Amino acid sequence: MAVQIPTRACVVAAQIRPRFTASLAVQSFQNPRAKSSYSYVNVKPPVLRRVTTSSHASSFSPGATAMEKLGANPANSCPLTPLGFLERAATVFGDCPSVVYHDTVFTWNQTFRRCLRLASALVSLGISRHDVVSVLLPNVPAMYEAQFGVPMSGAVLNSINTLLDARTIAVLLGHSGSKLVFTDPAFLPVLQDALRLLPPGHPAPRVVLVEDHHEEKKFPPAPATELTYERLLEKGDPEFDWVRPESEWDPMVLNYTSGTTSAPKGVVHCHRAIFLITVDSLVDWEVPARPTYLWTLPMFHGNGWSFPWGMAVVGGTNVCLRRVVAADVYDAIARHGVTHLCGAPAVLNMLANVPDRVRKPPPGKVKILTVGAPPPAAVLHSTEAIGFEVSHGYGLTETAGPVVSCTWKGEWDRLPATERARLKARQGVRRPVLAEADIVDAKTGHSVPRDGLTMGEVVLRGGSVMVGYFKDDEATKAAIRDDGWFYTGDIGVMHPDGYLEIRDRSKDVIICGGENISSVEVESVLYGHPAVKEAAVVARPNEFWGETPCAFVSLKDGAAGRVDGAEFIAWCRERMPRYMVPRTVVFREELPKTSTGKIQKYELRNLAKEMGVGHTHSP
Repeated sequence: MAVQIPTRACVVAAQIRPRFTASLAVQSFQNPRAKSSYSYVNVKPPVLRRVTTSSHASSFSPGATAMEKLGANPANSCPLTPLGFLERAATVFGDCPSVVYHDTVFTWNQTFRRCLRLASALVSLGISRHDVVSVLLPNVPAMYEAQFGVPMSGAVLNSINTLLDARTIAVLLGHSGSKLVFTDPAFLPVLQDALRLLPPGHPAPRVVLVEDHHEEKKFPPAPATELTYERLLEKGDPEFDWVRPESEWDPMVLNYTSGTTSAPKGVVHCHRAIFLITVDSLVDWEVPARPTYLWTLPMFHGNGWSFPWGMAVVGGTNVCLRRVVAADVYDAIARHGVTHLCGAPAVLNMLANVPDRVRKPPPGKVKILTVGAPPPAAVLHSTEAIGFEVSHGYGLTETAGPVVSCTWKGEWDRLPATERARLKARQGVRRPVLAEADIVDAKTGHSVPRDGLTMGEVVLRGGSVMVGYFKDDEATKAAIRDDGWFYTGDIGVMHPDGYLEIRDRSKDVIICGGENISSVEVESVLYGHPAVKEAAVVARPNEFWGETPCAFVSLKDGAAGRVDGAEFIAWCRERMPRYMVPRTVVFREELPKTSTGKIQKYELRNLAKEMGVGHTHSP
């Protein structure tokens, strides 16, 4: 798998934003695949110098000082990779539990050896450096082991969303050129359908079944002649000398975007990015040593936001959960003494909206990290009211996980609960490893005022930004631009205190009579209605206004039939500007979602269009 590292993502070109020109620091970047190094002096006007070097020492003039002659050497420039975290965990936490699944408990030493066996066995099957190996698995031990074992073979790990249909899986397998797929029996039928949909002549990847003896009643054991995951591990060497990256820029994972607003794109992350985001996540969330982490977040979702590797750093216990059901989550928390879990806002909503007989107050402090669609303040408030401590952040597949977090300030604890929830609903400030985050005007490229009102596009740059989209130079150039920023496509505002808040995806802004309406802002108000379980707002065509807000709403148990559209609209008029009030309200039992909990607004937009053009004239 050849990946060209886009140097524009690491070097600030001639056009640099005016407010960043005060620094006099000299910064450098060495492209490991090139014979040249680049450095720039960030002054006004910016100066970009290209220096061709044949050796480290010859890159300096005869008058260079002794200090300038010092720099990179073989001892201090080892490639960064998170894979070494597992080797360390086996030494420090060897006899401590690493992975728990029902009655199966592995120690960190056992997990390390199993991952070495996996890497060794893959190499014996002919998997070589930069080949793509896919996994189509729920959160079971094999899925956790794949996060280490696959890249330890030199291959690139591709985690596939388990709720995709056969056609989409076929597209991903074909695009990635996957050589082998690990799959659970539950997903074998859809995988077989996907393989039949591959283009004629396209080599099909080898399939290895990952059996789950807890599901034997549904899926009988594979024939003794068939290669399964455990049989594969038996062939592996527990002392295998795992394949270290030649460069920290070598590709490590290939993740496809969820496709909520466009076709999926293959995001490539290198070892360096995953190392940085892993350490960053632990520091920012203040994860202590030996936590108990519950896997409510699918590991295929951005590799579990880096926490598979992070748990190895701190010697945590990974409690695997095959299905995310409220009763199972509460039971696992009580049984295992869970201290940490992650999930999309839909998971928070699920935990807060269950019958009292299911809901069990956590036996101890349980911290939840939520990232995804901006969570309404009402959802945050209700989740914390039942005993959880919620942290909120922002990230994308392209940033390998959360890179912005709503870092809490002590003085906010004195505020009323509703105000605390409103502040926590903001995405926040850049994490320590992210270099910069800003919100810019799409036309001028300049920062928008810090007034909490003026909307612009969220732009980021830092070490965990992707190296690019696989086989898609055009999309890479559109996202990582020559000004040195990654353009997210998300629309937000910057508050006076420097905390940013996402207001929408650029495609989800509703333009009503010239007014830009943030669908997220309207949704946040709708979640305050006592009967609302979920809400999503999209644009519906209107002959007079161009577009008007259309709300799709699912109600809590027992509320159906007690609330009608007219009453709901009247309630909205009392709580938001008139131009933002939904003109159409559609009640549905469930709203369509991706497997990561994001509401599929493109489906709702299509439904709104099918309703036809509205004729409402009143604002």
